[in-house]
Amino acid sequence: MSSTTPTPPPSSLTERRKTETRMEIARAAADLFVRHGLRATRAEDIAQAAGIAPRTFYRYFATKEEAVAPLYAAGAQRWVEAVRAAPADAGVLHALEQGVRHTLTPGVGVSASSWEWVRALLCLAESTPSLRRVWAEVCQASERLLGEVLAQRVTRAGAAEDPGVSVVSDSDDNVAGGPARAPAAPLSSAPAAPPSPAFVATPELRFAAAVASAAVRAALEAWAAGDGPAEGPDGPAELALRNLTALRDFPWGR
Repeated sequence: MSSTTPTPPPSSLTERRKTETRMEIARAAADLFVRHGLRATRAEDIAQAAGIAPRTFYRYFATKEEAVAPLYAAGAQRWVEAVRAAPADAGVLHALEQGVRHTLTPGVGVSASSWEWVRALLCLAESTPSLRRVWAEVCQASERLLGEVLAQRVTRAGAAEDPGVSVVSDSDDNVAGGPARAPAAPLSSAPAAPPSPAFVATPELRFAAAVASAAVRAALEAWAAGDGPAEGPDGPAELALRNLTALRDFPWGR
């Protein structure tokens, strides 16, 4: 797994501690990048700010740029999991819209005070090719996960309408099936939820996931490029909701 891939929920105390360490390093890196710039910040500086040895830093990240990937990935994963958590009877577009509201409304998914940090991180990605690559890889990984979630919702909706239809996923195939992907959960000492099967997105759903992901990414980047507040009609949530209207007539499940 690359350091830009959204991290599955930790399933043990050791894994939770590793996840916490990754996030501590990521916050230290982001703070130094914002205050001093990427070029002036060394991996050793990040390690010192995070209270770890340089060799420990390199156990978690191959480069200093990758150190901020967990912050980018946390927001991307929060959006996908909010779509997954939408009520089962919600249509796919409504689930996407609920995910946007939950993730991009200040004070709901991210505290209102954190949105300037979000802007700073996105501006860093826009102005720095190496960080732009990290941001793009996180978005691409998130898009794949979203495709699985959309496939899960469409498949289960079809099974509910036709009791004779069985819900089949990758994990039901003993040859092709890989490890089940666990749903994301808040970082805590609570036991991890049972893993969910990884559903396979059709080409149409992969396209829909790409459009939905682009709608959210473009909204975030457009907002970050300006200086307006995160709330209101020009905030990321409202921008993303307007962008999602491109999927209003998409033939879900047909």
